[in-house]
Amino acid sequence: MTTTRLAHAVVLGASMAGTLAAHVLARHAETVTVVERDELPEEARHRKGVPQGRHAHLLWSNGAHLIEDLLPGTTDRLLAAGARRLGFPADLVTLTGQGWQHRFPATQFALLASRPLLDLTVRQGALTRRNITVLQRTEAVDLTGDAGRVTGVVVRDIDSGRRTALEADLVIDATGRGSRLKQWLAALGAPAPEEDVVDAGVAYATRFFQAPPGATTGFPAVNIAADDNVREPGRFGVVYPIEGGRWIVTLSCTRGARLPSTEEEFLPFARDLRHPVIADLLRDAEPLTPLYGSRSAANRRLYPERLDRWPDGLLVLGDSLTAFNPIYGHGMSSAARCAVTLDRELGQGAPSGTGDGHRIQKAIGAAVDDPWILAASKDIDYVNCRVDATDPRLVGVDTEQRLRFADAITAASIRVPEASEIVTDVMSLNAPQSELGSNRFLLAMRTGERRPELTAPPFTAEELAVVGLDASVLTPAAAGSAPVG
Repeated sequence: MTTTRLAHAVVLGASMAGTLAAHVLARHAETVTVVERDELPEEARHRKGVPQGRHAHLLWSNGAHLIEDLLPGTTDRLLAAGARRLGFPADLVTLTGQGWQHRFPATQFALLASRPLLDLTVRQGALTRRNITVLQRTEAVDLTGDAGRVTGVVVRDIDSGRRTALEADLVIDATGRGSRLKQWLAALGAPAPEEDVVDAGVAYATRFFQAPPGATTGFPAVNIAADDNVREPGRFGVVYPIEGGRWIVTLSCTRGARLPSTEEEFLPFARDLRHPVIADLLRDAEPLTPLYGSRSAANRRLYPERLDRWPDGLLVLGDSLTAFNPIYGHGMSSAARCAVTLDRELGQGAPSGTGDGHRIQKAIGAAVDDPWILAASKDIDYVNCRVDATDPRLVGVDTEQRLRFADAITAASIRVPEASEIVTDVMSLNAPQSELGSNRFLLAMRTGERRPELTAPPFTAEELAVVGLDASVLTPAAAGSAPVG
């Protein structure tokens, strides 16, 4: 094993993926340069380069653990800044496509905070190494080198227009959904990797609210999913408690449904979801922001590992490699998985020979495979979904068979504790997606103790009291079941 260090590595983009990659590279390179189009804020505020940044986000336990391993103390800093740590499924009131989820004892957790706070906290911990330089308001223009090896990048200062060539042993594209990787490869004479796209046409509308007194801490997240039993555009909504005693409320829909575009349309859309509980919660909540809307939430994946040859000195990760519908909360965890994989592969020695880049890129692709298939295999079944894919797990499976199995998984997970634990492990990326086909899970589906079907949101009496709701308002039946255990 060689112990040769890289002389200079360049990371394109100070995204979550780019920031974590830069931190890792600082362990394996003499110097690291991060190239970022935006001016990075020194406080938790939205920036243009994170277009989904105003919508609801969560960091699943798998990603939180990986980031904590890379940046010890990150979780404590987030919690000190007001982020919420919620246990799943205990701290979640959710209406799935097959009914209300029992609030079984927590087996995993997620950190809930605004995206600007998450980014700022990670950035402050990751970019402090003395061998990291950040070039702000600077963009990548071209790669240098040839089809066999990338030798650097040409960057442009956005304010002055001045161009500079940066030589590098390794260039990492972490520029996100707007990546120009295909154009850069074409200019080098290198083939572009295959790309799969599963686009359900998801759009988002978000507002921030002041949580009612008593609901700023200790209140669960709320999720209303689409109805899996009807073939019509999906409509969704979430309420996440975040820092500052606020709720972030994101409403969304797939292609064919009309998203609210004005503040006046926001609550009516929430009330017309499969259950009006989100509108009920917001009845007396104070809105703090206007409505923020965005689209471009397609699932996209590049496959550099399928190419016979990949340029040495170049890697791609984060949303540049695999971008997900944000509703599943897997983007930041996937960024962490990429960084940990990069660290492991570079720990075997700096890439120096022909094929090293291909080897590392293949490992990174494997790290994002589970979140990819979880998101894409769900979105592909929405009506009006546009699919341009070759993944046999997506296009080589009978649709009705896939839908029946997905319904069975959900139906078991909301009422059978053992099945719920496995599904939660998979969704939080702590277990592979293949676990849903394991003998352990199939046995839980068939023989596990099945709890009664819930007919209403399973809030506790205390939770209903702090938001001023009565169980009889939510449904003619009783208000479901309180958390178990």
